[in-house]
Amino acid sequence: MSLKYDDIRKRYDELQDLLADNAVAADAGRCTAYARELAEITPVVKAYAQLLDARKQIEELRHILSDSSHGKEFLEMARAELGELEEKCGRLERELDERTRPADPDLGKNCIVEVRAGTGGQEAGLFAGDLYRMYTKYAAVQGWSVELMDINQTPLGGLKEVIFSVKGKEAYKRLKFESGVHRVQRVPTTEASGRIHTSAATVAVLFEPEETQLAVDLKDLKIDVYRAGGHGGQHVNTTDSAVRITHLPTGIVVTCQDERSQIKNKAKAMRVLRARLLDRQESERHSERSEQRRSQVGSGDRSEKIRTYNFPDRRVTDHRIGFTTHRLDEVLNGALDELTDALLQAEGQSHE
Repeated sequence: MSLKYDDIRKRYDELQDLLADNAVAADAGRCTAYARELAEITPVVKAYAQLLDARKQIEELRHILSDSSHGKEFLEMARAELGELEEKCGRLERELDERTRPADPDLGKNCIVEVRAGTGGQEAGLFAGDLYRMYTKYAAVQGWSVELMDINQTPLGGLKEVIFSVKGKEAYKRLKFESGVHRVQRVPTTEASGRIHTSAATVAVLFEPEETQLAVDLKDLKIDVYRAGGHGGQHVNTTDSAVRITHLPTGIVVTCQDERSQIKNKAKAMRVLRARLLDRQESERHSERSEQRRSQVGSGDRSEKIRTYNFPDRRVTDHRIGFTTHRLDEVLNGALDELTDALLQAEGQSHE
């Protein structure tokens, strides 16, 4: 392991020499690239230097403690200092491991988000619509693009289900925490007596694989076409443009009817199918992740919640990390970074 850090330290020295070179300084592109790389590895180099220094001090203290000629009080001070240094070494080793651990390649991918109404009738559908708008606003804040894949509306303007893709830097990394059951506590617009109701919606976030990442045998597919219309699409179609794809080996069914073109709907449905199939494969390979996904996505029941949106108190609470903010209106308008940053930090600490 020390060889890895020694190599990083050598690269640090090389980059400093390169940036001091007049020829490099005259090349803005190379200069920027080297400066960015130097900034990325500087914390590693500094932490490694601190670790080496702490280890050297530990060896010196152990040598002192092995000499019984020293006084009792002096030895007690040495033992206390040794304990502090050993704790510091452990912390620095964890920090270095975290900083140099290979990144999960899936975190840089685009993703597909599925939002479905859970318990709560029409109010659950309205809440699902609120979540969909929250994610589209968050995507706009992040500079991501959103592409609607399929939508199924309710008579009151809510959503039974909506599937959309999100493309942009760190889209999956930041949205993956949204997978699970979201609960809302508020007085529904349909409630005449003014009582607070509890409803739920389920969110699933899947990273979107490349076509080459997962081969799908056409023999395993049953493809049906039908006429889109009503609350299921944005328009009433006069042609059979809606597409339903059934993956026979797994029973996974994907529908898409948002586009007027059958070809476009089929392409979108295949993207969703690949994402679900790959997620299923990964879950089967990693039973721990499978258990986590089941507990996150659940069935839409009120008791299986990861987050609560309480309108009377203007409060949003993420139950996984015990984080609460009273900026409910801002969160629903796309200000999710406060929650996401807290979840990312908690995830990083869990790896230590």
